[in-house]
Amino acid sequence: MSRITSLHAIEILDSRARPTVKAYCTLASGAKAEVSVPSGASTGTAEALELRDGDPKRFNGLGCQKAVENISTTIRDALVGRDFATQADLDTALLELDGTPNKSKLGANAILGVSLVFARAQAIETNMPLYQHFANMWDGIPSLPQLTINLFSGGKHAGGQVPIQDVLVVPVAAKSISEGLAMTYDVYQAAAKLTAEKYNTRPLKADEGGLAPPFPSVDAMLADALTSIERAGYIPGEQVALAVDVASSHFYADGRYHINDQALDSTGMVALLMDWLARYPIISVEDGLSEEDWSGWQAFYGAANGKAMILGDDLLCTNPKRIQQAIDSQAANSLLLKVNQIGTLTEALTAYDIACHAGWKVVVSARSGETEDNWLADLATGWAGDYIKIGSIMQSERLAKYNRLLEIEALNDPEFIPIENLRVSPHCLISLKQSGVSTIGDIVSVLEQNSGGNFAMDGISRKLLKYLDEIIAQLKAQGFWPEHLKWE
Repeated sequence: MSRITSLHAIEILDSRARPTVKAYCTLASGAKAEVSVPSGASTGTAEALELRDGDPKRFNGLGCQKAVENISTTIRDALVGRDFATQADLDTALLELDGTPNKSKLGANAILGVSLVFARAQAIETNMPLYQHFANMWDGIPSLPQLTINLFSGGKHAGGQVPIQDVLVVPVAAKSISEGLAMTYDVYQAAAKLTAEKYNTRPLKADEGGLAPPFPSVDAMLADALTSIERAGYIPGEQVALAVDVASSHFYADGRYHINDQALDSTGMVALLMDWLARYPIISVEDGLSEEDWSGWQAFYGAANGKAMILGDDLLCTNPKRIQQAIDSQAANSLLLKVNQIGTLTEALTAYDIACHAGWKVVVSARSGETEDNWLADLATGWAGDYIKIGSIMQSERLAKYNRLLEIEALNDPEFIPIENLRVSPHCLISLKQSGVSTIGDIVSVLEQNSGGNFAMDGISRKLLKYLDEIIAQLKAQGFWPEHLKWE
């Protein structure tokens, strides 16, 4: 049980200089935590309501003082002094207190701030890494996600010089976060030099740090991304692939997609997307159709399923009901998970669970309005997201998450991970310790030295032989089994 003894919030600024919420929580154990809440620019109509003040004389109406007040008064009065055993207990209390279908009473930004800060406080209370605390919410095993990183931006992120929102690089050949970031750096620098040559512009950046030169067309944007990969010395599609955030709802009006000086119907838009898939190494298309063009999504699914991730953001809004509708109607095969779209960790986890059980890929995503808080990296790792979408590699609010991923990667080097992290039986654990084995790296080393099966010859206790299958199963389940190791 965790008892909340203090809860309050302040208004801070996000990466676009717009207000957002920072929440603080103290538990009876003395554990203290703080969390900053992100905010989106490209928002779906089905998202939970982000409460803004509406005062035109202050931040053009974007102030968050009402949300801050709701945490510091209404929510505090309802939760302080109460015991909560789990995250679900806390989130249920928040939902009951709000009582609206879209969090319009208290504000999704207020509710999410409390949901997240309680999770971080509980992790601190139990002296547990935040990613492991997130993993425990679904009885899962942490796993670092693959990177998808903004290269070029348009749409609402960059003033609309081209209608689509982002072109991202995916370092598919990278075997680690560190390697993926190094590869992306090469491509980004090649892209900055290329666009300076072609457009005679400084490397101006969009909301999420993507380069935003005056591309004359979407095709030019995609072609420049392809050239940047090649100039960086990588093989497009084999070493570095592309992902596209189309954000098509923003150029959809009167039943038409206004792109490339054309007004395309759904059939025409699907044909355009399929043309891009044929000509460029694109492995993911996000929001290729408008958020309410369900028949268009179904047509694209029929044409592209198996060829690329059909990724829903505005379509799905991390909303379990809309995700289930997309599964039933075969409209998508991947979820862009944004916790602030739905409002609580528990609801987001339900959305994640529905997507995973359908065999979908899950991309855990940041927002265009971010802060230096790094909890997203822990969430993507703890929930074993397939990919993470943070933004570019050029701004501190993005780098905070990338640097946290690097830290988690270093902390999870098998050479340093204690054997207690393996979910083996108590007797197996005792035998490992009695045999002088203290880290997962020690176990792997022993198995590598005895790959012929002569396990007891190097002074290792014979008692371990009876637990060998259990140990190997856990090493494989948690991703510590060396690919080269053949155990006989």
